[in-house]
Amino acid sequence: MAHDDELALLRAADPVPGDDIRYRDRPLPGHAERQLNLLLHSAPETPRSAPAARRGPARQVRRLVWGIEMVSLAVAAALALVLAGSGSAPAAAAPHPLTLRSGSTPLPLDRIAARASASASAENAPRLRKGTHIRTWSLALGSGPGAEAPITLPEERVTRWRPDGSHTELVVATDPRRPGKPVIADGADGPRTVHDGKVLSDRTYPPSRGTAPPQSRPPHTPKALRGYLAELSRPSDPAPLTDTRELLDAVAMFLRHWTPGADETAALARILADADGLRPAGTVTDRLGRTGQAYVHESDGLRRILILDPADGTVLGLEDTVTENDPTYGVKAGDVMSYSAWVR
Repeated sequence: MAHDDELALLRAADPVPGDDIRYRDRPLPGHAERQLNLLLHSAPETPRSAPAARRGPARQVRRLVWGIEMVSLAVAAALALVLAGSGSAPAAAAPHPLTLRSGSTPLPLDRIAARASASASAENAPRLRKGTHIRTWSLALGSGPGAEAPITLPEERVTRWRPDGSHTELVVATDPRRPGKPVIADGADGPRTVHDGKVLSDRTYPPSRGTAPPQSRPPHTPKALRGYLAELSRPSDPAPLTDTRELLDAVAMFLRHWTPGADETAALARILADADGLRPAGTVTDRLGRTGQAYVHESDGLRRILILDPADGTVLGLEDTVTENDPTYGVKAGDVMSYSAWVR
């Protein structure tokens, strides 16, 4: 087929529609910047003959990198300067891993799913809302000789959608662990210290109405929502999500765009209750001081703690912690790679 004919077919297919929010020019969230930094500095693939003990952390780093599907060289180069700046200020202390309450009784996920279902049938139950309010802590990494020590970037992000399809996004530097104290922010001159509460960006985006997740309205039954999460996780191959790691990634992505209502929360709780390897671990106090039930999944050098409200199954937070040392990136077992706390 002629080159011009191929271009004509590609344009007709419109693989990157202009009104799809996923392809708009916008600042990357902290977790994406962290993944890009890993991509820029990741070591070559470990040979198959390498000892299993040394493959674990590298495998985990590569798994995080695989979450990025398409990255332009221009963006990569810009982020390399941002995350590897030589004039950065002293880093804020990384958050400690969450600690389970001693003697607390783990609550089975089936019990949480039943409570969530009961809450959904109550009068004045919360309804689905597009937009989110989230606080995040992301660990920015470097590698190789002369690389800076990992730093934690804390921020708060509020996204609100308007009836015409436009939306606003406010990003503020804040760290509830150290109220009123300086925190680390990321900028063109590299990571730097800013005042708690400093507005990092306040933007309004034009109308955008896509027909695929996360733009499309999520369903509120377990089967349909499971399919929605699969399409959100792998748009080109929305096969059922059988890997709990992928499921948790998809849940986090979903919650960065939508605030579930009671029906969606009940459906999500049922999906999580049916997931493999997500074990109840007991009561925990999250980073915003809320009491929740912790559910742990461990795989390939990463420990993930999902925190749910025991009363109605609402997702409160998600923490990723390294379980093995990786001197290449300056991380040790117990370091918190990222944490997200959803504010209701």
